[in-house]
Amino acid sequence: MDTKMNNIILVPTDFSEVCDNAMNQAVEAAKYLNYKIVLLHVVDKNSKTQLKKDGLDVSAIDKKLEGYAGDIKAQGVKAEVVSKEGDIFYTIAEVARDIGANLMYLGTHGKVGMQKLTGSFALKVVTSSPVPVVVVQKRPFDQGYKKIVLPLTSDAGPWEKTKWASFIAKNFDAEIHVYQLDSPELKEAVDIITNHFDKESVVYKIIKADGSHFSKQVIDYATANMCDMVMIMTNPDKSFTKFLLGSYDEEMMFNTSQIPVMCINPRRYNWEKIFKI
Repeated sequence: MDTKMNNIILVPTDFSEVCDNAMNQAVEAAKYLNYKIVLLHVVDKNSKTQLKKDGLDVSAIDKKLEGYAGDIKAQGVKAEVVSKEGDIFYTIAEVARDIGANLMYLGTHGKVGMQKLTGSFALKVVTSSPVPVVVVQKRPFDQGYKKIVLPLTSDAGPWEKTKWASFIAKNFDAEIHVYQLDSPELKEAVDIITNHFDKESVVYKIIKADGSHFSKQVIDYATANMCDMVMIMTNPDKSFTKFLLGSYDEEMMFNTSQIPVMCINPRRYNWEKIFKI
């Protein structure tokens, strides 16, 4: 569908603690970006089971969403709500397209909450999203993003990674830490990134890894240096219609330090809409 980007952060919620944390981080980001928050609850079979158990009907979901929206508006951020019957794997992405969202914040957790957005469930939501997804765990981050780690393992899509990193860095007055494998094949990608950062006056530093268990090194570095976000990019398949996440991505997204991870699916159409390339 031909969608227009509308300066919106979409936040799916099942009203669990970790989804509340995702909402709070999204609100903080919205203040920096001057974006609107749209809260979404997908009414699926899990929702209906929980409502029946609590002796409530579907109107209780709208009431709870409106309560959250009121709290957000009290902080000076615009907010709207959507409840829609469907399946989280398809409906979240569908709503993101329909409203023209720019970003999504996704809270992931274990067995607490209606919809268990963890593990393979969260991965499916991320890879189906038409917009970047910031994956959030229970740890709160409420001071914006001042240090962002940008891992580089290949020369795939350096321009897209660079533009998103620059966009976030400039809006949050953040420093980018380019954490790369020490490989000659990455020289061109690093040159593209650093040349653009220089042009845009983005503050950055380059760190080289030794190549062993790269995802652990990235998270250890981010933790030791008190970084606020890690940015990764999913890999398109050969037809550029599906996006792949492997063990590397899972280790990043569900890192034990609970640092938020921004996952970017390289979808060219939305990319052009946002950055006017």
